[in-house]
Amino acid sequence: MRIGLDLGGTKIEGVALDDDGAQLARRRVATPRHDYAATLEAMAGLVRNLERETARQGTVGVGMPGALSPATGLVKNANSTWLIGQALDRDLSRLLERPVRFANDANCFALSEAVDGAGAGARVVFGVIVGTGTGGGVVVDRKVLTGRNAIAGEWGHNPLPWPQGDEWPGPPCYCGKTGCVETFLSGPGMARDFRQATGEDVAAPEVVARAARGDLAAEAALERYEERMARALAAVLDVLDPDVVVLGGGMSQTARLYESVPRLWQRWAFSDRVDTALKPPVHGDSSGVRGAAWLWGEGEA
Repeated sequence: MRIGLDLGGTKIEGVALDDDGAQLARRRVATPRHDYAATLEAMAGLVRNLERETARQGTVGVGMPGALSPATGLVKNANSTWLIGQALDRDLSRLLERPVRFANDANCFALSEAVDGAGAGARVVFGVIVGTGTGGGVVVDRKVLTGRNAIAGEWGHNPLPWPQGDEWPGPPCYCGKTGCVETFLSGPGMARDFRQATGEDVAAPEVVARAARGDLAAEAALERYEERMARALAAVLDVLDPDVVVLGGGMSQTARLYESVPRLWQRWAFSDRVDTALKPPVHGDSSGVRGAAWLWGEGEA
């Protein structure tokens, strides 16, 4: 049995999967925000409850915000700031008295979709998160590619390629730079763009809904978003050349992206033809926790 935990800023979700990926049990608890010791105990408690419910012991994988630094072994780049500088892997392993595997939450999303989701059967899968932020993960042969610095797939903090008009130097990003892909393709990024164009403060889902109803300003904002996503993903195609790109996060629910973006990225990619598929997720919001469970591969559970 494989147990996956998805450590979020507001909730911690746990799932137990059998060897075929079928769900055996699922639980969630509120995240004890700004309390590291309580967060550890909540995670360990979830594992114990899942094992009690299934009457089985499992391997444990965790999808986390940020990453474990190869330099220090401590958490870095986490928006759940009370985790930063902590030895999360060692501390949880000690509580559970077994090894625990960790990966960035976007990597877990990509792994879930590569194993038995939209990228099943593909060798190279790039998983994209376009929600409150913008992140990504790389999976090759059903294994997460973490990278030497534990930042593989972090395309959201590259600059938007081939900037047009007033896109440069671009909006400030929380990372301290300007013009990052995240500032354009996150949900708040779309809302900011619409507000700049119209003066109206509207969340991204409403912009998409208005475009579907024929609102011209909303349609223009969505067309700008599609063009920017095409450019940003063309840069990924040029470096990684994945078989499949899978979108996750709130913006992935925008159905027209799956036709418009591949039509547009052909102009920007360095190839005479692009055969990479752009797909919606199969497992949706469950991909993060399922991918955490799949951090233990075949023959390891």
